[in-house]
Amino acid sequence: MMVIVVNNAPPRLRGRLAAWLLEIRAGVFVGDYSARTRERIWDQVVSYIDEGDAVMVWRAPTDQGFDFQTIGRNRRMPVDFDGLKLVQFLPQHPDR
Repeated sequence: MMVIVVNNAPPRLRGRLAAWLLEIRAGVFVGDYSARTRERIWDQVVSYIDEGDAVMVWRAPTDQGFDFQTIGRNRRMPVDFDGLKLVQFLPQHPDR
């Protein structure tokens, strides 16, 4: 199983994702594909995300039982902590 969540994604990317995955909520896409197909879908996200951001989560044989990757500017960034993938929050920038 895999889940992709997009924010500020252009309509053409959402349309491409909807061709492969079920959009269960606005910007939340779910499906179950092989690793190869998952990578090709992620390549589409990387190519078309523009100013938006995205995260993809999938089942994996890790201690956590899943893995994830992100693209775009977001306060939450993945970091490796002694073999575990955790999320680090970047400081908020005040509005100028």
